Amino acid sequence: MGATATTAGRVGSASAGTDRRALLRAVDRRVTRSQWTAHLFGIFDVIALLFFVLPGPIEDARFHSHMTPNLVGIAVYLPLSMLIGTVLARRMSPTHMGWVVEDREPTPQERAAALRAPIYCFKLDAGLWFGAAIVFGAINLPLSPALASHISWTILLGGLTTCGVAYLLLERDLRPITQIALDAGPPARPAWPGVEGRLILAWLLATGMPLLGLITVGIDGVVNDVPASELARSTLVLGFVAFVTGIGVTLVTARTVARPLTAVRKALGRVQAGDLGAEVRVSDGSEVGLLQSGFNSMVGGLRERERMQDLYARQVGEDVARTALADEPRLGGEVREVAVLFVDIIGSTALAAQAPPERVVARLNRFFSVVVDVVGEHGGWVNKFEGDAALCVFGAPTATEDCAGSALAAGRELRRRLRLQAPGLDAGIGLSAGPAVAGWIGALQRFEYTVIGDPVNVASRLCELAKRRDERLLASEAIVVRAQPAEREHWRLGGGETLRGRSAPTRLALPAEALVPGGRTFSGVS
Repeated sequence: MGATATTAGRVGSASAGTDRRALLRAVDRRVTRSQWTAHLFGIFDVIALLFFVLPGPIEDARFHSHMTPNLVGIAVYLPLSMLIGTVLARRMSPTHMGWVVEDREPTPQERAAALRAPIYCFKLDAGLWFGAAIVFGAINLPLSPALASHISWTILLGGLTTCGVAYLLLERDLRPITQIALDAGPPARPAWPGVEGRLILAWLLATGMPLLGLITVGIDGVVNDVPASELARSTLVLGFVAFVTGIGVTLVTARTVARPLTAVRKALGRVQAGDLGAEVRVSDGSEVGLLQSGFNSMVGGLRERERMQDLYARQVGEDVARTALADEPRLGGEVREVAVLFVDIIGSTALAAQAPPERVVARLNRFFSVVVDVVGEHGGWVNKFEGDAALCVFGAPTATEDCAGSALAAGRELRRRLRLQAPGLDAGIGLSAGPAVAGWIGALQRFEYTVIGDPVNVASRLCELAKRRDERLLASEAIVVRAQPAEREHWRLGGGETLRGRSAPTRLALPAEALVPGGRTFSGVS
């Protein structure tokens, strides 16, 4: 009854945290206002119940002659209960929180104390109201046991109802402090009373207590032969009180549960729309708070998973990443029709010896950015970077209609783009196609998706040869004949060349635009 005047506590002597001090002052004013309103209304409610709604034994003339002891009891107990409540609240109130002003994370004990603040004050207030029921019952016991029990029962009913309403208001008013306490992390278990306890409390306040009052009226009417008019008046007043209290309690309880759930629902909608930056503020220590925290953990996991997928896709290529995520990778491979593009920088050894490492890395990154862009635009992917070279694959792991034509078009585009976007870096480009083994190669502990076979070897050797030729771009006959006519028209077949490590000559092809008058070509170009 008197504890709530200081329920919001007083901030300790912290030198920092002006904003936090302002927050605590605002919370203190709001809590003090609502709690005093609730308990003063409770006092008037008990008086109205005793003298106008549930008169019963109060109408006994002896009670009116015995008013002086009751007035003395009020004059003594009310200030005393306020003093006791104030002292206990100042010493033990969990909202006496220096950590808020100091702008630091609360310790587990401080956080638990903050979450227990409403129930702590509820117990304190209920104890003081229960004490009032005992005191005034004892004062009136010499007159009549029936009178004493009637007064005690009425004070107890009104007091518990008031304490319940004050608890719900306090939980609402302390929500900003609860949010700050829960920013450090959710509690290990839901804070009592939780959602179930709140709903039970709401039922007791909105339905249980008024029903007990009606039962009391009925018993009094049967035992004391109360006139019908008084019974009707008492019933109407209690029914009206139940109606008003029920609406208020239900509204407060519903908002306490519905608002956090609405925030979670809206955040979930953002996640469904692809916004993984959605997050909700944990504002409740009950199961609702654990739900909020669980949602944030889930979204954090999704963000981490997306980041890992993005990193994985950057390392192995989007097609390979999607294939690996869609089906559990297994060591082994299959024969696939693929096209291979091999590109290697000319003079990278001299560049590394002459330039600082930072400059070398920057130029390599700029070079490979062009390679990745061009190859990706034509439906291929970079299988691996090998120092100053890159192996690019078309047709695996995802089959394409014209992997040979895509690779040839990428080779022509890459030669042009490298000259424009990576000046100062020259490179040879080799292209080939044919059947190869594509699959997951390595060990169970570490493996990668790659392509092994003759097309890879031929493309690598053609790249070496292209580095020594002015055209810088060579393709094998195997890839040109596999390409569709639209791309095949851009290439001209020529003579053969025995590549390093091979016994038979490989017929070569050049892009038609490279065969300009006066330009160096090889013999037998057609």
